[in-house]
Amino acid sequence: MDNPVTSSVGDGPAFVEVALALPVFQTFTYAVGATPVRPLVPGARVVVPFRGRREIGVCLEARDFAPAAVTVKSILDVPDEQPALSPDMVELCRWVADYYAAPIGVVLRCALPALLTGAARPSPAPKTRRMAVLRAGGGVPSLLERDRAFARAVRQRAAYELLESLGGRVAAHVLLEQLRCSPSVLKGLAERGFIDLTDEDVDRDPFASRPRSAPPAHEPTATQRNAIETLRGASPGEVILLHGVTGSGKTLVYLEFLREVVDVRGRGAIVLVPEIALTPQTVDRFRAVFGDKVAVLHSALAEGERYDAWRALRSGAKRIAVGARSAIFAPVADLGAIIVDEEHEGSYKNGESPRYHAREVAVVRARLAGSVAVLGSATPSLETWANATRRKYRYASLPSRVGGGRLPSIEVVDMRRKESAAAPERASHGGVLSERLEEELGATLRRGEQAIVLLNRRGYAAFVQCSACGDVVACPNCAISLTYHQTPERLVCHYCRHQEAPGATCRRCGAATLRRRGMGTQQVERLLAERFPRARIARMDFDTTSGKWAHATILDRVGRGDVDLLLGTQMIAKGLDFPNVTLVGVIDADVGINLPDFRASERCFQLLSQVAGRAGRGPKGGRVIIQTRVPSHHAVRCAVAHDYAGFVKSELEGRSHPAYPPCLRLANVVVSGHAEDATADCANDAADWVRRLVEARQLAGVSVVGPAPCPVERVKNRWRWHVLLKSERPVPLTGLAQYFVRRFRVPAGHGLRVMFDRDPVALL
Repeated sequence: MDNPVTSSVGDGPAFVEVALALPVFQTFTYAVGATPVRPLVPGARVVVPFRGRREIGVCLEARDFAPAAVTVKSILDVPDEQPALSPDMVELCRWVADYYAAPIGVVLRCALPALLTGAARPSPAPKTRRMAVLRAGGGVPSLLERDRAFARAVRQRAAYELLESLGGRVAAHVLLEQLRCSPSVLKGLAERGFIDLTDEDVDRDPFASRPRSAPPAHEPTATQRNAIETLRGASPGEVILLHGVTGSGKTLVYLEFLREVVDVRGRGAIVLVPEIALTPQTVDRFRAVFGDKVAVLHSALAEGERYDAWRALRSGAKRIAVGARSAIFAPVADLGAIIVDEEHEGSYKNGESPRYHAREVAVVRARLAGSVAVLGSATPSLETWANATRRKYRYASLPSRVGGGRLPSIEVVDMRRKESAAAPERASHGGVLSERLEEELGATLRRGEQAIVLLNRRGYAAFVQCSACGDVVACPNCAISLTYHQTPERLVCHYCRHQEAPGATCRRCGAATLRRRGMGTQQVERLLAERFPRARIARMDFDTTSGKWAHATILDRVGRGDVDLLLGTQMIAKGLDFPNVTLVGVIDADVGINLPDFRASERCFQLLSQVAGRAGRGPKGGRVIIQTRVPSHHAVRCAVAHDYAGFVKSELEGRSHPAYPPCLRLANVVVSGHAEDATADCANDAADWVRRLVEARQLAGVSVVGPAPCPVERVKNRWRWHVLLKSERPVPLTGLAQYFVRRFRVPAGHGLRVMFDRDPVALL
């Protein structure tokens, strides 16, 4: 039976309020019993009994009394010498829980490494390695003495002399491998007093083996210096939008600003990037300047690697955390700056509870820590732009490329005309490559330059359709067609990962007239290989980057010049800097532009602008060719003209009536269940419940839209309906969200669930 913590050292609290990583909107009171030996303060991890098992929780506050009529159990252990979370991190997690209407215990779990949240191992041991060290005063300097000392121990002498030649300190396994001897040899040397065998912690740094590049030699331009001074002069808690066109040198501004923060002021920093694919290049650049002060945090790392990085940041051994959205919770000591690169990216939004947006969390954390938040982008989100326009955020601009470079020229190919006039031989390829793009690709390759080709759809074909009856092969679990993949050949659902072998005949009519429609990156890769057989082609999409180092491997090959054509989805559209890339081709700019989502046009404009910015980043200049069937769409027109201001003006007009962000605040309540009718009824109940609450509380400026089926109405065998909540101000929506998630009762049965998503980045 577990025994509670006991100690007689000093006086302490009688009770503590503990948050457990459970999907419940409550905390739990536990008795201390006696003052623990280790600090029991807000942010400390505790081991507590819960429903017959041991659980890890986080102490939120101390109390002198317990709730009435409640049986209070005692905590079992306080496993850490120091609190796992600092006071400002606890406060930040409270804000995330309140704003996004999420359980505080679930939020706290996001702020800790997975190795610290498992009750089975509350105190994970760091990885260690056995070291062999020459003992001080235990040397055998002369050959005569060695002959005597090792007369009957030839292997010990060999190990001793090898250790001596390697500097007197080396990992024991290195000696054993080189000498091909057993551990007893080193044990014998230690027993005789010649060496010491000690264990030392190993920093599981996955980037330690990557070669170090030289620091950037470029001197800041006058515009960059102005931006750097703006960042250096910012007040604690201030937010700055760094709006710089692609290739304007935002990274250099970040580096120079962090030199001031880290090297001069001695503070720490967090650098967020939107895609894991960008992490290797970003880490390389920051390590070139800051060396071993940089730690990496993202979901692709092993648990031990994340834990070691977390420990190094908390202790101050490393000062800069680089990573994807979860790195916003990095325990950086004395945080002085937070940089959110490509702040407009939707990948900063967490897809499960807590559904936080790392950009918004960064702004709040900067305020709590007294640090500066820098939001960088060539195509800022409309919400960030609105905040800068209203002077809520400070504004810094980099309007031109460094070194006098020009933005690439962009040419539009209207695929409607090409399709109507397509030659028979070109029609057989579905009109994937226009003559213009094919010509430019050939010329680029002949000059020994590199090209990037974008198609934001993976697989080989978008769907399989029967020519006789028109039936489309759909996912049995989701209201979406299956995507055809050729290598290996299978039909795949990109929502639930369902897979099945392609059939030879139609399921509905039995006809052998199944045809593959649409195109994906696999099909384009095959076509490019046929058109340019000597070209070295690399494909970068979800299917080719599932391995741990797949992103870095592909990008390193491009950087070395081992790849002529880089083909991929949106992961190749941002942040990459290859001077020899002189051509960017967009196969189909219309992917996603007509989705039933208010951000569809914004995402299209940002994607086209970002991928266009990969061209011409070197002295050779660059060109961009965009294939589209809607050349008059304002997202395409403004991307072609590099006209961000024009896009914002057109887009804001469309979001005024009906109103959508940034004109107001939005929340999406999604109801899902196994039965369609029960799901619809629950959604109606939820909408009526909220309307009554808005009326009873007289929440001015709050409106309820719906319910209605979600655009993708069934995912993973769950029917989906949603209700939109709109508010002119954030405060009423916060109170409404908190009350709704705690008080609305979801009917039992049919697997009904209700999900509350505040500030959604998509409504699909």
